[in-house]
Amino acid sequence: MTKTQKAEIIETLSIEFKTAQAVIFCDYKGLSVSELEGLRSIARSKEAKVQVVKNTLATISLANAELTGIEIKDTNILVWGDDSVATSKVVADFAKNNEKFVIKSAYIDDASKIIGKISDTLKVTVDIGGGAAKGFPSQLLEKVGCDVVTINNELEKSSRGPDPTVDTLEELVTNTKNRDIGFAFDLDGDRLVIVINGEKKDPDVTLGMGVVKALELGYKNFVLSQDTSISVKKYIKQNGGTVFRSKVGEANVTEKMIETKSQVGGEGSSGGFILSDFNYCRDGILASGLIASIIKKDEFADALNFMEKYHIIRDKVEYDSEHHDDILKALHGKMKEKFGSVETLDGIKAIVDEDSWALVRKSNTENSIRVSAESNSLEKVRNIHQEIKDLVKESYEQIK
Repeated sequence: MTKTQKAEIIETLSIEFKTAQAVIFCDYKGLSVSELEGLRSIARSKEAKVQVVKNTLATISLANAELTGIEIKDTNILVWGDDSVATSKVVADFAKNNEKFVIKSAYIDDASKIIGKISDTLKVTVDIGGGAAKGFPSQLLEKVGCDVVTINNELEKSSRGPDPTVDTLEELVTNTKNRDIGFAFDLDGDRLVIVINGEKKDPDVTLGMGVVKALELGYKNFVLSQDTSISVKKYIKQNGGTVFRSKVGEANVTEKMIETKSQVGGEGSSGGFILSDFNYCRDGILASGLIASIIKKDEFADALNFMEKYHIIRDKVEYDSEHHDDILKALHGKMKEKFGSVETLDGIKAIVDEDSWALVRKSNTENSIRVSAESNSLEKVRNIHQEIKDLVKESYEQIK
């Protein structure tokens, strides 16, 4: 290969890797030419790309794309694409049917070092939901010492929907009645919901339990999205931590983490936990291991009992997006008059009392306005939530 050819490959791959949402390294040693062509064909059908690349060229191309810190050795075939879920599924499905094709990753080893070895053998059920992250949660939990049963490994045979925060998780609930804990993941493994004693917990509890472990590890600065349970904030402050609030959304949380030099962040509504020392994105797989490591500790039970004293209602009301700004403008005055003062970091948030709040924010993806409320009294949160919905309706009637 000439210098010109090498330069052309580096230039092309640098551009490709910079825009790709997933770049996956695999060992293809022992695969036949026809088997490799089969992989390429499957990848093309999912708009992903496959190429055998020399390690030196791959290293330079990744560095040019600002994907640094990746150690490349031995034989490699790279698979990449603009859809992380579809690309991951191409690789996972091909690996399942071809034993010689091995996905390379230091993820399990790196995550297990943070989690540590679990002394008591926990009985854990993992609900993959047919997602592309299959294999990784079970491998990680087994590596740190858990006895793992996996359900819903295949999308076509999955008994539940893609988002565990809204699904009833009936199969997992049934399966965990005689096990220590169940973990339900979304399709790409960034959202996590836990099930204990046959009962599905709110996604805020997932974030809360991750926070418990983070405090144990010595982390002190936390970023929580504006709609995360006040119980998580209270627990952090009671244990010597500092809390910053961000707009709702993973990108907003991570941006605030960088700005405030916070090590931990998340959003309760998605069960999303972020540990900056590992990566700057929601990571349900890492969170499952962190939570598993504290299940048998008193802090876990104490924190769970504390957080479950609070009740959150998250709902949405349908209004054309063209009216959203005007509705919120009219609503601002009504909520300020009723509750005294409001926050406008993300939508309009009223602090009703030290244990209760309400948040109204427009959806960026739907013709709806999201209404959330929380209190340590179920009756009270229901009343607050209904009052806010009535005010939203009044605001719409006022501006239409």
